[in-house]
Amino acid sequence: MDARTYPVTRSDAEWRTLLTPEQYNVMRGHGTERPGSCALLHEKRGGTFSCAGCDQPLFEAGQKFESGTGWPSFDVPVEGSIETTVDRSHGMVRTEVHCSRCGSHLGHVFPDGPPPTGLRYCINGVALNFEPL
Repeated sequence: MDARTYPVTRSDAEWRTLLTPEQYNVMRGHGTERPGSCALLHEKRGGTFSCAGCDQPLFEAGQKFESGTGWPSFDVPVEGSIETTVDRSHGMVRTEVHCSRCGSHLGHVFPDGPPPTGLRYCINGVALNFEPL
């Protein structure tokens, strides 16, 4: 994680207690879950997807779409809920998406989504909680 201080901060030990090992790897270690492995990929009910690290609402269910990538995809986040940074890992340049409240890694955003934004927020399902309506 970067050195920035977020409104929700925890020690490494606290994060390890709060998150499952897979969530910790993704959210604190900038990992990626195996495509197609998360039940939230198939979630179709109305509701809100929030950060598994701090419960901040991130995406409304109406913004979710099937991208065929194996990860939950959204075209518009809840205003102010995410921030982005440049990710130069794995020999490529991508735009990383992280929670603006706790700094946890969520996934990446790509410019190949549907209108009107043209964006695809490709989010690791283990980084999300879902609260149905």
